[in-house]
Amino acid sequence: MLQGRWNLRSRLTSGKRVVSIVKLFWLILAGICIVVAAVFLLRSDFNTAFVIAALGMVAWFLNYRVQMKEVIAAADLRERNNRDEEESCEDSDDD
Repeated sequence: MLQGRWNLRSRLTSGKRVVSIVKLFWLILAGICIVVAAVFLLRSDFNTAFVIAALGMVAWFLNYRVQMKEVIAAADLRERNNRDEEESCEDSDDD
């Protein structure tokens, strides 16, 4: 039983899985904030609705930030791999 939990924990903490969970967290939080802001808007509490909606937008931007960090990291990795392949081809051509 303990080993099953450990396997689940190690799968959840793998790099791509954590990024996916973080993105989902910020997206859900943004959606909840927008719904709560809509409720306050219907109750004519405009100041509170604005603050909650602004917090929802911050959460959405944090989701977008995590997403862009993942895309940039993947592009950097591809560029590094291409550069390594080119260097290895040049080294083999020198022989």
